[in-house]
This record gives sequence, C-alpha cells and structure tokens, in this order.
Amino acid sequence: MSTTPEPLETVETGRRRLLSLISIALGAAGATLLGVPFVGFMVAPLFERAPRKWRPVGAVDGFSVGATVEVVLRDASPLAWSGTTAETAAWLRRVGEQEFIAFSMNCTHLGCPVRWVPSADLFLCPCHGGVYYADGEVAAGPPPRGLVRYPVRVRGGRVEIQTSPIPIA
Repeated sequence: MSTTPEPLETVETGRRRLLSLISIALGAAGATLLGVPFVGFMVAPLFERAPRKWRPVGAVDGFSVGATVEVVLRDASPLAWSGTTAETAAWLRRVGEQEFIAFSMNCTHLGCPVRWVPSADLFLCPCHGGVYYADGEVAAGPPPRGLVRYPVRVRGGRVEIQTSPIPIA
C-alpha cells in the first residue's frame, strides 16, 4: 500500500475554495448584522400604533353652548426637545350641557390649518380653498373627506380631548 501524495495544484485549489467559502460566509454574516437593524428601522413604523392621550382643555363651564372655539393642547407624541412645536390645537364646540365635539385643526387635503368663520358658520382652509360645514363635512374644494373628529369626554368638570398625531391621511 503506497500512498501517493496529491498534486500541489489540487491542495492549493482546495485551500482557495475553503478560504473563498469562509470569506463569503463572513461577508454574509456582516451584511446580516448591518441589514437587520436597518430593515427593522424601516419596517417597525408600519406595526406601531399611534399614541393617543387624553388632554384637558378647560372647565366645562368655560365653554358656551353653541360656540366653536380653538383650544390648545399638547401633541400625543412629542419628542423631548420639541419645545413649543409640541403644542397643537383643535376646534371644540359645546353642543349641550355635557356634550362636546372636537375637530382636527388640519385640513384633510394637505394638512394646512383650517380656521372657523362664525359669521359664515364654516371652516375654511386658506391654502387650497377647502371649505367645511359646521359639522366638519366637506362643502367645497379639494379635501377628500371631512375634518377628523377627536373623541371628547367630560371628567370631574373638565373637558378632555383624546389626541393623536396630525390626522391627514
């Protein structure tokens, strides 16, 4: 039994193949380590629920029945460094003794701020001519749907609005 040594070219080819496979495996592992957090960062917002918080806006007797007023409140998801940009607003109407309706301040077309015109009994968007009736439904212009309504409740004699991020989509 004599063993003949393998030719040098076969050993070298096997070594190159092994090193090539190790390089590919290490490259794939590195790409996975870098790619998974990136993909997670891009996909995670699709599965997160928008934060919602109840914000007090004033005492019940501070609002007149039938009047629509602007109330200032804090955004539902402010960043620590947001400062005054975390302040937002809503239109609040007192309908009855304990009944209120709150509308988003933002037009459903492109998110521009709407204003209430009491003499016309309409909400107007100055940017693109959006017009809404007093109940928040579209009267004219490009908005695809009526103003977004916020949930409102009365607790302990105070009116609270459940906020969410700017609802334009």
